[in-house]
Amino acid sequence: MLLTLRILARLFLVLLLAQALPACETTTIEPVYYGGIEGLVVDAATNLPIANAVITTNPATSSITTDSEGKFSLPNLVVGKYALAVRKTDFKTETVNVQVGEGPAVAVKVPLEKASGTNRRPNPPSNPSPAERATNQATRLTLRWRVTDPDKTDSLRSEVVLYESNSTDRRQLLTNSRDTTITVNDLKYNTIYFWQVTVRDKAGETVRGDVWSFQTGVLPDNRYLFVRETAGNTDIYSSDEAGANLLRLTKSVFVETAPQLSPNRDLIAYTSNALGQYQLYTMRRDGSDPRLITPYGIPVEGYGNAGLAYRWSPDGSQLIYASYDKLWRVNRDGTGLTQLATAPAGRHFRECDWATQGNRIVVQTVGANLYDAELYLLNADGSGLTQLIGNLPGRLDSPSFSINGSMILYSRDVDGYENANGRQLNAHIFMQRLDGTGVVDLSAALATGTNTGKIAGTNDVYPHFSPNGAKVIFMNVSNDNLSAPEVWTMDLDGRNRARLFQNASLPDWK
Repeated sequence: MLLTLRILARLFLVLLLAQALPACETTTIEPVYYGGIEGLVVDAATNLPIANAVITTNPATSSITTDSEGKFSLPNLVVGKYALAVRKTDFKTETVNVQVGEGPAVAVKVPLEKASGTNRRPNPPSNPSPAERATNQATRLTLRWRVTDPDKTDSLRSEVVLYESNSTDRRQLLTNSRDTTITVNDLKYNTIYFWQVTVRDKAGETVRGDVWSFQTGVLPDNRYLFVRETAGNTDIYSSDEAGANLLRLTKSVFVETAPQLSPNRDLIAYTSNALGQYQLYTMRRDGSDPRLITPYGIPVEGYGNAGLAYRWSPDGSQLIYASYDKLWRVNRDGTGLTQLATAPAGRHFRECDWATQGNRIVVQTVGANLYDAELYLLNADGSGLTQLIGNLPGRLDSPSFSINGSMILYSRDVDGYENANGRQLNAHIFMQRLDGTGVVDLSAALATGTNTGKIAGTNDVYPHFSPNGAKVIFMNVSNDNLSAPEVWTMDLDGRNRARLFQNASLPDWK
Protein backbone atom coordinates (compact mmCIF):
# COMPACT_ATOMS: atom_id res chain seq x y z
CA MET A 1 0.00 0.00 0.00
CA LEU A 2 2.82 2.36 0.85
CA LEU A 3 4.58 1.55 -2.44
CA THR A 4 1.48 2.41 -4.42
CA LEU A 5 1.19 5.81 -2.76
CA ARG A 6 4.83 6.64 -3.63
CA ILE A 7 4.31 5.85 -7.29
CA LEU A 8 1.22 8.04 -7.50
CA ALA A 9 3.08 10.90 -5.90
CA ARG A 10 5.87 10.76 -8.47
CA LEU A 11 3.40 10.75 -11.38
CA PHE A 12 1.71 13.83 -9.97
CA LEU A 13 5.06 15.63 -9.75
CA VAL A 14 5.87 14.87 -13.42
CA LEU A 15 2.54 16.32 -14.54
CA LEU A 16 3.18 19.52 -12.63
CA LEU A 17 6.60 19.95 -14.28
CA ALA A 18 5.21 19.35 -17.79
CA GLN A 19 2.69 22.11 -17.27
CA ALA A 20 5.27 24.50 -15.94
CA LEU A 21 7.94 24.19 -18.75
CA PRO A 22 6.08 26.00 -21.60
CA ALA A 23 5.71 28.98 -19.42
CA CYS A 24 9.53 29.25 -19.29
CA GLU A 25 10.23 29.21 -23.22
CA THR A 26 10.84 32.43 -25.32
CA THR A 27 9.09 32.46 -28.78
CA THR A 28 11.33 33.89 -31.77
CA ILE A 29 9.75 35.13 -35.09
CA GLU A 30 12.15 35.06 -38.15
CA PRO A 31 11.79 37.93 -40.74
CA VAL A 32 10.54 37.00 -44.28
CA TYR A 33 12.49 38.32 -47.36
CA TYR A 34 11.03 38.82 -50.83
CA GLY A 35 12.28 39.01 -54.41
CA GLY A 36 10.88 38.28 -57.86
CA ILE A 37 11.39 36.89 -61.37
CA GLU A 38 11.13 38.80 -64.66
CA GLY A 39 11.14 36.42 -67.64
CA LEU A 40 11.11 36.18 -71.44
CA VAL A 41 10.04 33.10 -73.43
CA VAL A 42 11.33 32.76 -77.01
CA ASP A 43 11.38 30.25 -79.89
CA ALA A 44 14.72 28.42 -79.68
CA ALA A 45 15.01 28.24 -83.49
CA THR A 46 14.11 31.84 -84.33
CA ASN A 47 14.62 33.73 -81.03
CA LEU A 48 11.18 35.31 -81.57
CA PRO A 49 8.97 35.90 -78.47
CA ILE A 50 6.25 33.37 -77.65
CA ALA A 51 2.93 34.75 -76.35
CA ASN A 52 0.49 32.85 -74.11
CA ALA A 53 3.07 30.41 -72.77
CA VAL A 54 1.96 29.07 -69.36
CA ILE A 55 4.36 29.36 -66.43
CA THR A 56 3.91 27.44 -63.18
CA THR A 57 6.27 27.23 -60.22
CA ASN A 58 7.40 24.74 -57.64
CA PRO A 59 6.95 25.64 -54.77
CA ALA A 60 3.56 26.65 -56.10
CA THR A 61 2.65 30.26 -56.71
CA SER A 62 0.08 31.71 -59.05
CA SER A 63 -0.01 30.37 -62.66
CA ILE A 64 0.56 33.07 -65.27
CA THR A 65 0.98 33.40 -69.07
CA THR A 66 3.36 35.43 -71.21
CA ASP A 67 2.13 38.60 -72.86
CA SER A 68 2.29 39.47 -76.56
CA GLU A 69 6.01 40.19 -76.21
CA GLY A 70 6.70 36.83 -74.57
CA LYS A 71 7.28 38.44 -71.15
CA PHE A 72 6.07 37.38 -67.71
CA SER A 73 6.53 38.60 -64.14
CA LEU A 74 6.41 36.82 -60.76
CA PRO A 75 6.73 39.49 -58.04
CA ASN A 76 6.72 39.12 -54.27
CA LEU A 77 8.28 35.68 -54.13
CA VAL A 78 9.75 34.47 -50.87
CA VAL A 79 13.51 34.19 -51.20
CA GLY A 80 14.52 30.66 -52.20
CA LYS A 81 14.90 28.21 -55.08
CA TYR A 82 12.08 27.84 -57.62
CA ALA A 83 11.53 25.49 -60.54
CA LEU A 84 9.71 27.17 -63.42
CA ALA A 85 7.78 24.94 -65.83
CA VAL A 86 7.05 26.68 -69.14
CA ARG A 87 4.44 25.12 -71.45
CA LYS A 88 3.14 26.04 -74.87
CA THR A 89 1.20 24.02 -77.43
CA ASP A 90 3.45 22.58 -80.20
CA PHE A 91 6.55 23.17 -78.07
CA LYS A 92 8.47 20.98 -75.67
CA THR A 93 7.95 21.81 -71.97
CA GLU A 94 11.03 23.47 -70.51
CA THR A 95 11.92 23.48 -66.78
CA VAL A 96 14.29 26.12 -65.42
CA ASN A 97 15.69 26.35 -61.88
CA VAL A 98 15.91 29.92 -60.52
CA GLN A 99 17.43 31.13 -57.24
CA VAL A 100 15.40 34.14 -56.03
CA GLY A 101 17.22 36.57 -53.80
CA GLU A 102 16.16 39.61 -51.84
CA GLY A 103 15.79 42.79 -53.83
CA PRO A 104 15.52 43.27 -57.63
CA ALA A 105 13.82 40.56 -59.69
CA VAL A 106 15.96 37.88 -61.33
CA ALA A 107 15.98 38.08 -65.18
CA VAL A 108 15.34 34.77 -66.96
CA LYS A 109 15.22 33.89 -70.66
CA VAL A 110 13.58 30.58 -71.55
CA PRO A 111 13.99 29.20 -75.11
CA LEU A 112 11.40 26.61 -76.18
CA GLU A 113 12.05 23.99 -78.85
CA LYS A 114 9.27 22.83 -81.10
CA ALA A 115 7.88 19.43 -80.27
CA SER A 116 9.01 16.68 -82.66
CA GLY A 117 5.45 15.93 -83.54
CA THR A 118 5.11 19.34 -85.18
CA ASN A 119 8.48 19.45 -87.00
CA ARG A 120 8.32 18.88 -90.74
CA ARG A 121 11.06 17.03 -92.64
CA PRO A 122 13.39 19.02 -94.92
CA ASN A 123 12.78 18.99 -98.64
CA PRO A 124 15.10 16.78 -100.72
CA PRO A 125 18.30 18.56 -101.88
CA SER A 126 17.92 20.04 -105.36
CA ASN A 127 19.58 22.11 -108.10
CA PRO A 128 22.88 20.18 -108.36
CA SER A 129 25.87 21.79 -110.02
CA PRO A 130 27.32 20.40 -112.16
CA ALA A 131 23.98 19.41 -113.59
CA GLU A 132 22.96 15.76 -113.52
CA ARG A 133 25.03 13.72 -116.03
CA ALA A 134 27.23 16.69 -116.94
CA THR A 135 30.31 15.76 -118.99
CA ASN A 136 33.78 17.15 -119.63
CA GLN A 137 34.16 18.39 -116.07
CA ALA A 138 37.48 19.54 -114.59
CA THR A 139 39.46 17.38 -112.17
CA ARG A 140 39.17 20.18 -109.61
CA LEU A 141 35.49 20.88 -109.27
CA THR A 142 33.12 22.80 -106.98
CA LEU A 143 29.91 20.93 -106.19
CA ARG A 144 26.81 23.02 -105.36
CA TRP A 145 23.26 22.17 -104.25
CA ARG A 146 20.17 23.80 -102.69
CA VAL A 147 18.49 22.84 -99.39
CA THR A 148 15.04 24.03 -98.21
CA ASP A 149 12.63 23.17 -95.39
CA PRO A 150 8.83 23.59 -94.99
CA ASP A 151 9.61 25.12 -91.59
CA LYS A 152 11.06 28.30 -92.99
CA THR A 153 13.11 29.11 -89.93
CA ASP A 154 14.62 25.64 -89.50
CA SER A 155 18.42 25.29 -89.43
CA LEU A 156 19.71 22.77 -92.01
CA ARG A 157 22.98 20.81 -92.21
CA SER A 158 24.39 18.81 -95.13
CA GLU A 159 26.47 15.69 -95.55
CA VAL A 160 28.03 14.89 -98.94
CA VAL A 161 29.56 11.64 -100.18
CA LEU A 162 31.34 11.01 -103.49
CA TYR A 163 31.76 7.66 -105.25
CA GLU A 164 33.95 6.76 -108.21
CA SER A 165 32.41 4.46 -110.81
CA ASN A 166 33.68 0.87 -110.81
CA SER A 167 35.18 1.41 -107.36
CA THR A 168 34.11 0.81 -103.78
CA ASP A 169 35.97 3.91 -102.60
CA ARG A 170 33.77 6.45 -100.84
CA ARG A 171 34.88 9.98 -100.03
CA GLN A 172 33.10 11.85 -97.24
CA LEU A 173 33.29 15.43 -98.47
CA LEU A 174 31.14 17.15 -95.84
CA THR A 175 29.71 16.21 -92.44
CA ASN A 176 27.14 18.23 -90.48
CA SER A 177 27.94 21.43 -92.37
CA ARG A 178 25.90 24.55 -93.08
CA ASP A 179 27.75 24.85 -96.41
CA THR A 180 26.00 24.14 -99.69
CA THR A 181 29.21 24.06 -101.75
CA ILE A 182 32.34 21.93 -101.58
CA THR A 183 35.44 21.90 -103.79
CA VAL A 184 36.84 18.50 -104.77
CA ASN A 185 40.47 18.07 -105.84
CA ASP A 186 42.42 15.27 -107.51
CA LEU A 187 39.60 13.75 -109.52
CA LYS A 188 40.62 11.32 -112.25
CA TYR A 189 40.28 12.11 -115.92
CA ASN A 190 37.62 10.47 -118.10
CA THR A 191 35.87 9.05 -115.04
CA ILE A 192 32.22 9.00 -113.96
CA TYR A 193 31.54 10.10 -110.38
CA PHE A 194 28.37 9.78 -108.30
CA TRP A 195 27.52 12.07 -105.41
CA GLN A 196 24.70 12.32 -102.89
CA VAL A 197 23.62 14.98 -100.39
CA THR A 198 21.82 14.19 -97.12
CA VAL A 199 20.13 17.12 -95.39
CA ARG A 200 19.29 17.20 -91.66
CA ASP A 201 17.25 19.71 -89.68
CA LYS A 202 17.71 20.76 -86.07
CA ALA A 203 15.21 18.18 -84.81
CA GLY A 204 17.27 15.41 -86.42
CA GLU A 205 14.94 14.69 -89.35
CA THR A 206 17.03 13.60 -92.39
CA VAL A 207 16.31 13.35 -96.10
CA ARG A 208 18.64 11.76 -98.66
CA GLY A 209 18.76 13.41 -102.04
CA ASP A 210 18.92 11.72 -105.42
CA VAL A 211 22.21 10.24 -106.55
CA TRP A 212 23.68 12.69 -109.07
CA SER A 213 26.51 12.02 -111.51
CA PHE A 214 29.06 13.80 -113.68
CA GLN A 215 31.98 12.77 -115.89
CA THR A 216 35.41 14.39 -116.00
CA GLY A 217 37.10 15.33 -119.26
CA VAL A 218 39.67 13.30 -121.14
CA LEU A 219 43.33 13.40 -120.09
CA PRO A 220 45.14 16.30 -121.82
CA ASP A 221 47.74 15.16 -124.32
CA ASN A 222 50.59 16.90 -122.51
CA ARG A 223 53.86 16.38 -124.35
CA TYR A 224 56.17 17.86 -121.73
CA LEU A 225 57.34 16.44 -118.42
CA PHE A 226 59.51 18.19 -115.87
CA VAL A 227 60.42 18.32 -112.19
CA ARG A 228 59.41 21.18 -109.93
CA GLU A 229 60.40 21.87 -106.33
CA THR A 230 57.81 23.65 -104.19
CA ALA A 231 58.22 24.27 -100.45
CA GLY A 232 61.03 21.73 -100.32
CA ASN A 233 58.99 19.00 -102.02
CA THR A 234 60.14 17.69 -105.41
CA ASP A 235 57.43 16.33 -107.72
CA ILE A 236 56.76 15.54 -111.37
CA TYR A 237 54.50 17.64 -113.59
CA SER A 238 53.20 17.48 -117.14
CA SER A 239 52.11 20.38 -119.33
CA ASP A 240 51.52 21.54 -122.86
CA GLU A 241 53.91 24.02 -124.48
CA ALA A 242 51.90 27.03 -123.32
CA GLY A 243 51.99 25.93 -119.68
CA ALA A 244 48.26 25.17 -119.73
CA ASN A 245 46.74 21.91 -118.50
CA LEU A 246 49.45 21.75 -115.84
CA LEU A 247 49.16 18.43 -114.00
CA ARG A 248 50.95 17.49 -110.82
CA LEU A 249 51.54 13.76 -111.22
CA THR A 250 53.25 12.86 -107.92
CA LYS A 251 52.35 14.08 -104.44
CA SER A 252 54.46 12.20 -101.89
CA VAL A 253 56.80 13.70 -99.29
CA PHE A 254 59.75 11.99 -101.00
CA VAL A 255 61.77 13.06 -104.06
CA GLU A 256 60.27 12.03 -107.40
CA THR A 257 62.50 13.01 -110.28
CA ALA A 258 63.85 12.43 -113.84
CA PRO A 259 60.53 11.68 -115.63
CA GLN A 260 60.60 10.07 -119.08
CA LEU A 261 57.58 9.28 -121.24
CA SER A 262 57.78 5.91 -122.97
CA PRO A 263 58.24 5.94 -126.78
CA ASN A 264 54.64 4.73 -127.25
CA ARG A 265 53.49 7.38 -124.74
CA ASP A 266 51.51 5.05 -122.49
CA LEU A 267 53.67 5.08 -119.33
CA ILE A 268 55.91 7.52 -117.52
CA ALA A 269 59.10 6.22 -115.94
CA TYR A 270 60.62 8.12 -113.02
CA THR A 271 62.79 7.59 -109.96
CA SER A 272 61.97 8.07 -106.28
CA ASN A 273 63.83 7.75 -102.99
CA ALA A 274 60.70 6.61 -101.12
CA LEU A 275 62.46 3.36 -100.15
CA GLY A 276 65.61 5.10 -98.94
CA GLN A 277 67.51 4.75 -102.25
CA TYR A 278 66.53 5.92 -105.72
CA GLN A 279 64.52 3.19 -107.43
CA LEU A 280 62.92 3.11 -110.86
CA TYR A 281 59.11 3.28 -111.13
CA THR A 282 56.46 3.61 -113.81
CA MET A 283 53.05 5.26 -113.63
CA ARG A 284 50.22 6.10 -116.00
CA ARG A 285 50.15 9.48 -117.67
CA ASP A 286 47.66 10.78 -115.14
CA GLY A 287 49.97 9.82 -112.26
CA SER A 288 47.99 6.76 -111.21
CA ASP A 289 49.11 3.15 -110.71
CA PRO A 290 52.76 3.69 -109.62
CA ARG A 291 54.81 0.47 -109.85
CA LEU A 292 58.31 -0.37 -108.65
CA ILE A 293 60.49 -1.72 -111.48
CA THR A 294 63.98 -2.15 -110.05
CA PRO A 295 64.83 -4.69 -107.34
CA TYR A 296 65.48 -3.11 -103.96
CA GLY A 297 69.13 -4.16 -103.78
CA ILE A 298 70.06 -2.61 -107.15
CA PRO A 299 69.09 1.09 -106.99
CA VAL A 300 69.57 3.85 -109.55
CA GLU A 301 72.53 5.34 -107.69
CA GLY A 302 76.29 5.84 -107.87
CA TYR A 303 78.83 8.65 -108.21
CA GLY A 304 76.71 11.73 -109.03
CA ASN A 305 73.79 9.46 -109.86
CA ALA A 306 70.80 10.40 -107.71
CA GLY A 307 68.19 8.63 -109.81
CA LEU A 308 69.32 10.15 -113.13
CA ALA A 309 70.87 7.22 -114.98
CA TYR A 310 68.21 5.38 -116.96
CA ARG A 311 66.54 5.38 -120.39
CA TRP A 312 63.71 3.70 -122.29
CA SER A 313 64.49 1.28 -125.09
CA PRO A 314 63.45 2.55 -128.55
CA ASP A 315 60.36 0.30 -128.60
CA GLY A 316 59.35 1.04 -125.01
CA SER A 317 59.49 -2.60 -123.88
CA GLN A 318 62.61 -2.26 -121.70
CA LEU A 319 64.72 0.21 -119.77
CA ILE A 320 68.42 0.47 -119.08
CA TYR A 321 69.72 1.95 -115.86
CA ALA A 322 73.00 2.40 -114.01
CA SER A 323 73.67 1.20 -110.49
CA TYR A 324 77.18 2.17 -109.34
CA ASP A 325 79.63 0.48 -111.76
CA LYS A 326 77.02 -1.78 -113.42
CA LEU A 327 74.70 -1.12 -116.35
CA TRP A 328 71.44 -3.10 -116.25
CA ARG A 329 68.53 -3.83 -118.58
CA VAL A 330 65.05 -4.65 -117.26
CA ASN A 331 61.64 -5.25 -118.82
CA ARG A 332 59.05 -2.54 -118.28
CA ASP A 333 57.18 -4.80 -115.83
CA GLY A 334 60.30 -5.35 -113.70
CA THR A 335 61.10 -8.84 -114.99
CA GLY A 336 64.12 -10.02 -116.93
CA LEU A 337 66.82 -8.10 -115.09
CA THR A 338 70.10 -8.50 -117.01
CA GLN A 339 73.54 -7.01 -116.43
CA LEU A 340 74.86 -5.43 -119.64
CA ALA A 341 78.25 -3.94 -118.76
CA THR A 342 80.74 -2.99 -116.07
CA ALA A 343 82.35 0.45 -115.95
CA PRO A 344 86.13 0.86 -116.17
CA ALA A 345 87.93 0.37 -112.86
CA GLY A 346 87.29 3.10 -110.30
CA ARG A 347 84.41 4.56 -112.28
CA HIS A 348 80.59 4.48 -112.16
CA PHE A 349 78.05 4.73 -114.94
CA ARG A 350 75.93 7.88 -114.78
CA GLU A 351 73.66 9.39 -117.49
CA CYS A 352 72.82 7.36 -120.59
CA ASP A 353 70.71 7.16 -123.78
CA TRP A 354 69.54 4.44 -126.18
CA ALA A 355 69.49 5.31 -129.88
CA THR A 356 66.22 4.95 -131.78
CA GLN A 357 68.18 3.82 -134.82
CA GLY A 358 71.39 1.82 -134.74
CA ASN A 359 70.49 0.06 -131.46
CA ARG A 360 73.42 1.59 -129.61
CA ILE A 361 73.84 3.04 -126.15
CA VAL A 362 75.82 6.10 -125.08
CA VAL A 363 76.78 6.34 -121.44
CA GLN A 364 78.70 8.71 -119.20
CA THR A 365 81.15 7.38 -116.64
CA VAL A 366 82.50 9.41 -113.71
CA GLY A 367 85.10 8.99 -111.04
CA ALA A 368 84.70 10.07 -107.44
CA ASN A 369 84.62 13.71 -108.67
CA LEU A 370 81.92 14.79 -111.13
CA TYR A 371 84.41 16.69 -113.28
CA ASP A 372 86.21 13.40 -113.93
CA ALA A 373 83.83 12.35 -116.74
CA GLU A 374 84.07 10.37 -119.99
CA LEU A 375 81.56 9.29 -122.66
CA TYR A 376 81.39 5.75 -124.08
CA LEU A 377 79.49 3.96 -126.84
CA LEU A 378 78.40 0.32 -126.59
CA ASN A 379 76.04 -2.06 -128.31
CA ALA A 380 72.56 -2.73 -126.91
CA ASP A 381 73.71 -6.16 -125.67
CA GLY A 382 76.48 -4.48 -123.61
CA SER A 383 79.37 -5.42 -125.89
CA GLY A 384 81.83 -3.12 -127.63
CA LEU A 385 82.42 -0.54 -124.89
CA THR A 386 84.36 2.21 -126.71
CA GLN A 387 85.40 5.63 -125.49
CA LEU A 388 83.72 8.47 -127.41
CA ILE A 389 85.01 11.54 -125.51
CA GLY A 390 87.83 11.41 -122.98
CA ASN A 391 88.19 13.35 -119.78
CA LEU A 392 88.26 17.11 -120.52
CA PRO A 393 88.73 20.08 -118.17
CA GLY A 394 85.46 20.88 -116.37
CA ARG A 395 82.31 18.79 -116.16
CA LEU A 396 81.07 16.73 -119.10
CA ASP A 397 77.43 15.63 -118.78
CA SER A 398 74.17 14.37 -120.30
CA PRO A 399 74.91 12.58 -123.58
CA SER A 400 71.87 11.96 -125.79
CA PHE A 401 71.32 10.71 -129.36
CA SER A 402 69.70 12.48 -132.29
CA ILE A 403 66.62 10.86 -133.83
CA ASN A 404 68.64 8.91 -136.40
CA GLY A 405 71.46 8.11 -133.95
CA SER A 406 74.13 9.87 -135.99
CA MET A 407 74.68 12.83 -133.66
CA ILE A 408 74.94 13.34 -129.93
CA LEU A 409 74.31 16.25 -127.60
CA TYR A 410 76.16 16.85 -124.34
CA SER A 411 77.05 19.70 -122.01
CA ARG A 412 80.53 20.83 -120.91
CA ASP A 413 81.85 23.61 -118.68
CA VAL A 414 84.00 25.53 -121.15
CA ASP A 415 85.70 27.44 -118.32
CA GLY A 416 87.27 24.16 -117.21
CA TYR A 417 86.20 24.77 -113.60
CA GLU A 418 86.71 21.66 -111.49
CA ASN A 419 84.82 21.63 -108.20
CA ALA A 420 84.43 18.59 -105.97
CA ASN A 421 80.78 19.50 -105.32
CA GLY A 422 80.07 19.57 -109.05
CA ARG A 423 79.51 23.31 -109.45
CA GLN A 424 79.89 24.63 -113.00
CA LEU A 425 80.59 28.20 -114.08
CA ASN A 426 79.91 28.26 -117.81
CA ALA A 427 78.38 25.04 -119.15
CA HIS A 428 77.59 25.05 -122.87
CA ILE A 429 75.64 22.56 -124.99
CA PHE A 430 77.53 20.88 -127.83
CA MET A 431 76.42 18.78 -130.77
CA GLN A 432 78.75 16.54 -132.79
CA ARG A 433 78.89 13.44 -134.97
CA LEU A 434 79.81 10.10 -133.45
CA ASP A 435 83.20 10.22 -135.13
CA GLY A 436 84.00 13.46 -133.28
CA THR A 437 83.59 15.79 -136.25
CA GLY A 438 81.13 18.62 -136.83
CA VAL A 439 81.28 20.00 -133.29
CA VAL A 440 78.83 22.92 -132.76
CA ASP A 441 78.59 25.04 -129.62
CA LEU A 442 74.84 25.73 -129.40
CA SER A 443 75.22 28.02 -126.38
CA ALA A 444 77.63 30.41 -128.07
CA ALA A 445 76.47 33.81 -129.30
CA LEU A 446 75.62 32.85 -132.88
CA ALA A 447 73.03 35.55 -133.48
CA THR A 448 72.73 39.29 -133.07
CA GLY A 449 70.16 41.57 -131.51
CA THR A 450 68.16 40.07 -128.66
CA ASN A 451 69.13 36.51 -129.51
CA THR A 452 72.70 36.40 -128.25
CA GLY A 453 73.11 32.90 -126.88
CA LYS A 454 73.37 31.77 -123.30
CA ILE A 455 72.86 34.31 -120.51
CA ALA A 456 76.10 35.18 -118.71
CA GLY A 457 76.47 33.63 -115.28
CA THR A 458 74.27 30.65 -116.16
CA ASN A 459 74.75 27.06 -117.29
CA ASP A 460 73.03 25.27 -120.18
CA VAL A 461 72.66 21.61 -119.15
CA TYR A 462 70.67 18.40 -119.66
CA PRO A 463 70.09 18.71 -123.44
CA HIS A 464 67.86 16.41 -125.52
CA PHE A 465 66.59 16.53 -129.08
CA SER A 466 62.95 17.39 -129.68
CA PRO A 467 60.68 14.62 -131.02
CA ASN A 468 60.97 15.98 -134.58
CA GLY A 469 64.72 16.51 -134.29
CA ALA A 470 64.50 20.20 -135.18
CA LYS A 471 65.06 21.67 -131.73
CA VAL A 472 66.84 21.05 -128.45
CA ILE A 473 65.15 21.15 -125.06
CA PHE A 474 67.43 21.87 -122.09
CA MET A 475 67.80 23.43 -118.63
CA ASN A 476 69.25 26.83 -117.92
CA VAL A 477 70.29 27.51 -114.33
CA SER A 478 72.30 30.15 -112.49
CA ASN A 479 75.86 29.02 -111.81
CA ASP A 480 75.50 29.78 -108.09
CA ASN A 481 72.81 27.07 -107.93
CA LEU A 482 70.59 29.37 -105.84
CA SER A 483 68.00 30.48 -108.41
CA ALA A 484 65.30 28.08 -109.58
CA PRO A 485 66.17 26.32 -112.87
CA GLU A 486 64.23 26.92 -116.09
CA VAL A 487 63.37 24.82 -119.14
CA TRP A 488 64.23 26.27 -122.56
CA THR A 489 64.28 25.30 -126.21
CA MET A 490 66.48 26.43 -129.11
CA ASP A 491 67.18 25.59 -132.74
CA LEU A 492 69.97 23.21 -133.73
CA ASP A 493 72.23 26.18 -134.43
CA GLY A 494 71.56 27.78 -131.05
CA ARG A 495 69.22 30.45 -132.38
CA ASN A 496 65.67 31.27 -131.22
CA ARG A 497 66.16 30.47 -127.56
CA ALA A 498 62.77 30.43 -125.83
CA ARG A 499 61.85 29.78 -122.22
CA LEU A 500 59.07 27.23 -121.69
CA PHE A 501 58.79 26.74 -117.92
CA GLN A 502 60.09 28.48 -114.82
CA ASN A 503 61.03 26.58 -111.66
CA ALA A 504 61.41 23.43 -113.75
CA SER A 505 64.20 20.93 -114.35
CA LEU A 506 65.03 17.59 -116.02
CA PRO A 507 62.59 18.05 -118.92
CA ASP A 508 61.31 15.36 -121.29
CA TRP A 509 59.51 16.02 -124.60
CA LYS A 510 57.70 13.38 -126.63
